Amino acid sequence: MKIRIFRPIDNLCDYTFNFCWNSSKIQPENVIPYQDDTHFTYADLVAELKAGGNVHIDGSVGKRLAYSMGADLKNMGGTGFTENAGNIFVEGDVGPEAGMGMVSGCIYVKGDLAEPWGNILEVISDVKGYRKFCSITDLLSRRSEGYLLKYNSMTQNILKLNDGILRGTIGSRCNWQGTIIVEGNVYNGTGLLMQEGTIIIKGDAGMNTGSHLNGATVVVHGSVGEFSGAYMKNGRLAFIDAKGYVGAGMKGGFIYSKKKINTSPPAVKTVLKKEDIDFLRKNMEVGRVEAMLYNKYEADREKEKYVAVKMRDGSIIMRKV
Repeated sequence: MKIRIFRPIDNLCDYTFNFCWNSSKIQPENVIPYQDDTHFTYADLVAELKAGGNVHIDGSVGKRLAYSMGADLKNMGGTGFTENAGNIFVEGDVGPEAGMGMVSGCIYVKGDLAEPWGNILEVISDVKGYRKFCSITDLLSRRSEGYLLKYNSMTQNILKLNDGILRGTIGSRCNWQGTIIVEGNVYNGTGLLMQEGTIIIKGDAGMNTGSHLNGATVVVHGSVGEFSGAYMKNGRLAFIDAKGYVGAGMKGGFIYSKKKINTSPPAVKTVLKKEDIDFLRKNMEVGRVEAMLYNKYEADREKEKYVAVKMRDGSIIMRKV
């Protein structure tokens, strides 16, 4: 499939269609604007990728290219699991947040990618004239078979990201018993829907860190942003401090913070146990005494019957059912 566009368009090849289930202005059946002699819809491009085909875009693209590419989204009637995807070829530049939540397929680009990136990294390209970017989740699931990384390294079960690129949704939907180490700060959504494995961030993390975490471990040696740990089902999230409220709607798992934090229902402070202290000593790289000073939070079973209500300013409050 080939499409030529005269202006950078946001949300191309976005499997969520800019979260169309949440009153988005973009609907799957909408025709993409500023095309040259074609009338493709947003859904046409996604369908081509789902079928394993390639989408060639002549021109530069805007924000959020390939959002959740390769995910069979439940909100779109899917299974919630990952699936194979085709490839995207872009003849120009790519705007920020490309590959957010992306779990399969590849993006080939002739120009530059604006930061922050999503769940992608650059590998040695197999197509002349194009830079190649693949999903971190896909790379790990394949144990990097056939991929030669640029600027980063992978040895045995450890992937080290030290290229200085700001990324979001690292490890999205990952089901891999290994460790991702980031030497620096990260953007939003680290560990989103992650089921297995460990992510260690040596700097600060953004909003929604550990959101929907489902069995994996996310460790941040700095601060996290608003809504971190939201809707956690299982796993562990540890950090030094948090900006805003943490733990909204969490069903399970544990949150650890060196400093006292503000929580949203049903997250409440509980008592540290020996296994918690051992976990903190190992992952936060602290001594026993310092580990014992951490705060532990988990879901209060008496406060589970709350519903998240999105306010007009974009904030979320929890109201009792």
